[in-house]
Amino acid sequence: MGGMKIAGLVVLSLGMFVGVALSPLSQATQPQASGAAKQLGTIKSITGNTILLVPDSGTPVSVMVGDATRMVRIAPGEKDLKNAAPISLRDLQPGDRILIRGKQGESNQVTASAIIAMKLSDLETKQQREREDWQKRGVAGLVSALDNATGTINVSVTSIAGKKSVAIHTSKDTVLRRYAPDSVRFDDAQPGTLAQIKPGDQLRARGTRSPDGNEFSAEEVVTGAFRNIAGNVASVDASSGTITVLEATTKRPITVKVTADSQLRNLPPEMAKRIAMRLSGAPGPGAAGRAPGASSGNFRPEAMSPSGENPNGGPSRRGDLQQLFGRLPSFSVGEMQKGDTVMLVATEGTNSGVVTAIKLLDGVEPLLAAAPKKGGESMTLSPWSLGGNQGGEDAD
Repeated sequence: MGGMKIAGLVVLSLGMFVGVALSPLSQATQPQASGAAKQLGTIKSITGNTILLVPDSGTPVSVMVGDATRMVRIAPGEKDLKNAAPISLRDLQPGDRILIRGKQGESNQVTASAIIAMKLSDLETKQQREREDWQKRGVAGLVSALDNATGTINVSVTSIAGKKSVAIHTSKDTVLRRYAPDSVRFDDAQPGTLAQIKPGDQLRARGTRSPDGNEFSAEEVVTGAFRNIAGNVASVDASSGTITVLEATTKRPITVKVTADSQLRNLPPEMAKRIAMRLSGAPGPGAAGRAPGASSGNFRPEAMSPSGENPNGGPSRRGDLQQLFGRLPSFSVGEMQKGDTVMLVATEGTNSGVVTAIKLLDGVEPLLAAAPKKGGESMTLSPWSLGGNQGGEDAD
């Protein structure tokens, strides 16, 4: 996870953008004059002097731009307009995000008096930098304990190499965000508090790791309550985008909704076998006679040390499912079949009993069969998506 892919990383959420953009133009706390209009959204098209704007909520709006319209461009991350640069209508293009103020006309038409824009190219550059930073300086796991007095969150980080406890230290400067209920989008996370975090929540943090990897000073923390589900597909309804999964532990059927934002990946059989062998403690195929960490052109969990770090030194290559997920082939719900074995992370769901898939991995039967040999340790997926659906995006 639209204009932003990572919560808190590209300041194009409605509240932040409006807060940034309105202060130099008007007082957001004062009521608007009669007939005044204010809209935030994404440009769909530009014809002549008319912008077709798709608001973050509501129906499309035709925005009329005149000679008197004040237009500026700001960079993602700016908190005011002191560095804003004047632009003209020809500088805008579909995909750009804009905030408009003006006079409301008839039939969803607005005559703009002021436009503040964030260019799509600037957003994409910002998002790419943020993805790389989260990959380089991020950690993810399940919350096991929380000390509100010290602001320390203990997280259990699970990988193919095993389970490790990491102490996440927060401070008054740490940005805390919480995944929106029943949302599959990372960018829907809202400002949160330590009090909202509970054991069992999934957590992702960005910051500085101690040399031994046991301590983590967090600059930003995003948490959420999710369901990790594993089992066999009992039925598939491609027309409605739903599948029914018979959960492995409870044997209860769960209805899973697959949306355009859901990420579906397939684990190739040979790769699943290699990971399963690593889970069971057996050396992976082809491990003999090859130096640990030697490249075979494929992801090889057997090359990981028990700590999950590269035994030859250098950058970590933590061999977990999160790192692997983004590089696997994607597929559609229509390609799924009854009897497939899947692992997924989903929203908590609502009273209807239907959950929405965030990530789903097919072909995991060997992994689930091998997991009990690791002392009952379960393999889970992280819900976090750093946007762009690019290979390797989830290097947790």
